[in-house]
Amino acid sequence: MKGFGTAVPTIIGVILLFGLFRVFVPQSWILSVFTGNLFRDTLYGALIGSISAGNPVNSYIIGGELLHDSVSLYAVTAFIVSWVTVGFIQLPAEASLLGKRFALTRNLLSLVLAFFVAIATVLTMSLL
Repeated sequence: MKGFGTAVPTIIGVILLFGLFRVFVPQSWILSVFTGNLFRDTLYGALIGSISAGNPVNSYIIGGELLHDSVSLYAVTAFIVSWVTVGFIQLPAEASLLGKRFALTRNLLSLVLAFFVAIATVLTMSLL
């Protein structure tokens, strides 16, 4: 319960920021980017998630709002998986600590796998 209590300010901040985002970025623009094409939506979701940074709980809130805006589950799943596993924003720090080659390889593999994991997850969910 203590962990949830410390996460509440972050969650409220994300909700407020997403409210501002919805004002400045209309749903029509979001739907023009995410057209319903399985591969393109999944790729865009993975790319956007990979350049985003923050706590994983933030990606769940944003993903829920994107689903509410009729963005495909493929895109949202790729977004969440890449948000958690890929860190292009943190790449310089990771490269300095773990080595450039390792950091690049890990991030690129995570990005590619986020694409396939998203598709496999949604297809598996459709079987249930």
